[in-house]
Amino acid sequence: MQFRIILQRVKRERLAFVSLIYLVILVLVAVFARYIVPFDPEAQDLNQVMIAPNGSHWFGTDELGRDIFTRLLLGSQAAIQAGLIAILIPLFIGVPLGIISGYLGGIVDDLFMRVVDAILSFPAILLALGITGALGVNLWNAMIAIGIIFTPQFARLARGQTLQVRREPYVEAAKISGAGPLWIMYRHILPNIASPIIVQASFSFSLAILVEASLSFLGMGAQSPQISWGGMLHQAYSMIFVNPFMMIFPGAAILLSVLAGNFFGDGLRTAIDPKIKRT
Repeated sequence: MQFRIILQRVKRERLAFVSLIYLVILVLVAVFARYIVPFDPEAQDLNQVMIAPNGSHWFGTDELGRDIFTRLLLGSQAAIQAGLIAILIPLFIGVPLGIISGYLGGIVDDLFMRVVDAILSFPAILLALGITGALGVNLWNAMIAIGIIFTPQFARLARGQTLQVRREPYVEAAKISGAGPLWIMYRHILPNIASPIIVQASFSFSLAILVEASLSFLGMGAQSPQISWGGMLHQAYSMIFVNPFMMIFPGAAILLSVLAGNFFGDGLRTAIDPKIKRT
């Protein structure tokens, strides 16, 4: 399906289109954050400790007098990076494995599904904590852990779609014409299962932001001086009754980003398959 047609259908879903605009702005903020922040994120001003939002500090300051708005903008970088890594790892590992498993079937498929079921039996956040602890506590390892825990979901989705597509006439025709399995999987199966994978990627992007914030809040993600929204919440939770703005703004950023990803995913799913809405 052409990109222009999908975009036109997303525009009809107002909430999804607004969410798309928010996500685009969020990505642009993350890319250019270093150039648009009004203050040094690590600059401490003990004369401006935990002040409320005002004309100079739009979101107030934290317990060290650092500008919250500045740190919020820079924290978007960790969120976007986590979202992208959480999509790229499953797309390049989980999807190919799922297609191979679904296409070949037999013992390969049985072994693959047992491994996937075993991984999915663990709660996502606990598995992410374990992987991060094994790799080492830092932001990059946290993002790799997020990508790993999402990989089985993409693999299972790709396998299920492949099982439906591999019996289609065009796949059988490719076999008869002498095409090899790799060519069939790449040329005939992957393009025809791409739509649900793209939708899954949009949902995973927003969920990755939430998981990264959770890991950073628990001290298993971004480490100082790296800035993340979860890390800001970790610093703010003990000050919630003294200066609630320290927690409100990063919490709102996480909430809006997760909601935007979910609403856009719903709209994208409807745009790709309009029958879903009618059903």
